[in-house]
Amino acid sequence: MNVELRHLRALAAIGDEGTITDAAAALHISQPALSRTLKQLESRVGVRLVDRTTRTLTLTDSGQRLYERAHLILHQLDDALTEATAGQRPLRIGFAWSTLGDRTVPVLRAWREKRPDAPVRVHRHDDPEAALRRGEVDAALLRTAPAKGTGLRVLPLYRERRLAAVSEGDPLTRRATVRLADLADRPVVLCATAATTAGLWPEGGRPRTCEVANVDEWLTLIATGEALGVTAEGTEHSHPHPGVQYLPLADAPPVTVRLAWPRTPSHPATLPFLEHLQSTTADTTP
Repeated sequence: MNVELRHLRALAAIGDEGTITDAAAALHISQPALSRTLKQLESRVGVRLVDRTTRTLTLTDSGQRLYERAHLILHQLDDALTEATAGQRPLRIGFAWSTLGDRTVPVLRAWREKRPDAPVRVHRHDDPEAALRRGEVDAALLRTAPAKGTGLRVLPLYRERRLAAVSEGDPLTRRATVRLADLADRPVVLCATAATTAGLWPEGGRPRTCEVANVDEWLTLIATGEALGVTAEGTEHSHPHPGVQYLPLADAPPVTVRLAWPRTPSHPATLPFLEHLQSTTADTTP
């Protein structure tokens, strides 16, 4: 197909920036030059990659798939060039809200003692699964099951209890535990990476919900009393907040913490680190 790196960089920038104008600025080229490069790429692969109107630009399904692969290829190239001169980079682990809760520091300290030659760095992403598919991280800690057909391998590590998150001073804080029904007549704020969906409640008994993009917005709505939240217990450890109190949720199923990585690992320490996680994150959830 004679696809060149400049074509992949063009599509990656368009997907990242969302407009031809911003993508051209990020690449330091003119808008007409970027449009020509995109047109060349579409001609060479034989499918439309971008749907454009006078006001919007969106990737097609084919464009989204190639966009993620383009990022992966470009990251792999950057890694290869860097490692040729600077040696092996750290293993990158992505996460959304919390890494391993109160297990995080002991696990990482034990790894450093065992493998000082293979440092690990954790990176927060609003969507760590997408970051993994793009090659921005080598593995990702997930509290939701990854999409099918993504070419990822997944291993369950352990389970976490679910907690209710309420504003400090809320009447619910006078209880030792709460139940899903106690939240059903109140607004509940959702976020996909918090491992909470309206499906936790039965049909006909679901609360009013609103959705946010990240943990900071989630905490703010709860702290101000605008909504309640439900999350995994790792959030309490990673995101204590002076205006938010976490309460045990008695009748909600636990959340499974998983590690996902590419079928072909992108870093030589991926599988050894996976074995380390298995041996140091025992499941104690009843």
